[in-house]
Amino acid sequence: MDSDDILPNLPGQRLQRGVCRALRQLDFVSVEELVPTPGLRVDVMALGPKGEVWIIECKSSRADYRADQKWRGYLEWCDRFFWAVDGNFPTDLLPEGSGLIIADAYDAALVRMGADTPLSAARRKVMLQKFARHAASRLQGYRDPVMAGLLI
Repeated sequence: MDSDDILPNLPGQRLQRGVCRALRQLDFVSVEELVPTPGLRVDVMALGPKGEVWIIECKSSRADYRADQKWRGYLEWCDRFFWAVDGNFPTDLLPEGSGLIIADAYDAALVRMGADTPLSAARRKVMLQKFARHAASRLQGYRDPVMAGLLI
């Protein structure tokens, strides 16, 4: 069985996987479920080859989109913000000026770039540190599952 045969259970997680795969093709690395500040948890945070910080919010349905209004809080933590939805999602619901990615469990296509709102140097440093710690913690958890619950 290869990794394509093992799909995440939840629709949002499937979108995350496709988005992360597509971002890797653009030379971005990504982490899922990162907490930039208490009360917020982004679906995907991506770090680009020039230090760009992107946040991608995955929405699997109209109800999922309407139930979550925290997304505005994500804008101050990234250079660009994107929605990731599947091909059947009613994209006219999404706010103007935000980026759009059409995804499935296997890949994604960047349809529209999000507005460029560069982070301040201090905020960028905070986000790079959070990204690095989150990624390192995940890696350590894979290597030593006993310690996984003690980190982050």
